[in-house]
Amino acid sequence: MLSKKVQLGTMSSSEQFHALTYGSRFTAQSVPKYEMPDQSMPANVAYQIVHDELNLDGNPALNLASFVTTWMEPEAERLMVETLGKNYIDQDEYPQTTEIQNRCVNMLAHLYNAPEGHTAMGTGTVGSSEAIHLAGLALKWNWRKRRQAQGKPADKPNLVMGGNVQVCWEKFARYFEVEPRYVPLTSKRYVLGVDEALEMVDENTIAVVGILGSTYTGEYEPIEQLNDALERLNARTGWEVPIHVDAASGGFVAPFSSPELKWDFRLPLVRSINASGHKYGLVYPGVGWVVWRSEAELPEELIFHVNYLGGDQPTFNLNFSRGANQIIAQYYNLLRLGREGYTRIMDNLQLNAQYITERLEETGKVNMLSKLGDLPVVTFALKDSSRVTVFDISARLRQRGWIMPAYTMAADAQDIAVLRIVVREGFSRDMADLLLDDIFRLVAEAEKAPSATTTRATAKTRGVC
Repeated sequence: MLSKKVQLGTMSSSEQFHALTYGSRFTAQSVPKYEMPDQSMPANVAYQIVHDELNLDGNPALNLASFVTTWMEPEAERLMVETLGKNYIDQDEYPQTTEIQNRCVNMLAHLYNAPEGHTAMGTGTVGSSEAIHLAGLALKWNWRKRRQAQGKPADKPNLVMGGNVQVCWEKFARYFEVEPRYVPLTSKRYVLGVDEALEMVDENTIAVVGILGSTYTGEYEPIEQLNDALERLNARTGWEVPIHVDAASGGFVAPFSSPELKWDFRLPLVRSINASGHKYGLVYPGVGWVVWRSEAELPEELIFHVNYLGGDQPTFNLNFSRGANQIIAQYYNLLRLGREGYTRIMDNLQLNAQYITERLEETGKVNMLSKLGDLPVVTFALKDSSRVTVFDISARLRQRGWIMPAYTMAADAQDIAVLRIVVREGFSRDMADLLLDDIFRLVAEAEKAPSATTTRATAKTRGVC
């Protein structure tokens, strides 16, 4: 997140300096907030200053907004602490860390059914945002090489995706000069429509993006249907438009809870997949992965070779130096849990999501937008927002410590306002009951009040059928 220089002269002294409590036993100095202090201080004082301010953050265990992992086993945390000082990029100095990253890539390639007889390629990233940029660059380079080989212009690439894509896709399109073509949502369809997507595809399309788990509703996009329709279009036109699957959230869910679902390299047009290890991969942030179907999908021109860290080191990342401990933690989870463990966890999350959905539906007051069996996410709208809105509920839950986002849907469905519950490993059935009891109590109180108090001027929302 960007920050701006603070104009110190415009603030009071209490805003410019830390007022020490614990620290006053050791030092009488004022500690500036926005400039480096002139003097050192005891380590325990510096710790206490930072520690106390962080108490104002939300409780990660009550954060239902985030897909990001907020709990790991003590053994995993110990490994992460032990490897805090390792730089992931120093392959010559830390060869075993590089080996562990390569093992993770191979495990994911097998998990995503990479074809036998091919060498799948992949790399660890800071998160799915970096992974998406790398995959997008490979798609753009491959499209450009095909166009140049045909003697055709290669200056107007475009990318087709649903209007529900995460903002990192908008960043990729803008940063790397690719025209984004968004398939509009509707009041009944909150993910990419196959027919609508194909209408936007042309010879300059570098790929169509399929999302395995929409941020808005948790719904899987119809990637198998997209593959089949796109194959027919390619055969008719002579184009070679591929598919990239954004499995940031679903890449560690679908293989275990829906193994029969075809969305991965079993589909011939799926050329690359990204996944977030720090979401349902169950690792603290931030680690992501991108895997290509074969070596042919990753242009050699995008790989850099450096030798100033010792030995030849190939690298394809937007970042260079970064901590190795999240990759170590991912390997720990893959070993520790295996397919059985991940399946057990994901099945349990699905059951909790189903339980929450059923209890909400029993009230008769909500319309569900999420789909059971996809991501363990519960998204719902209120049927009647005249007395209380989703924004009211979100704000009042925050007073209890719950962080549950209220938001409007993406463009073309933005008049629908919803609440979303992301069910993660640390969110138990008991916690679900406590949350639901709070929601029901707040709604009942609002309905008995003389008039609803809206917390947002744009609360002119409607439910969906």
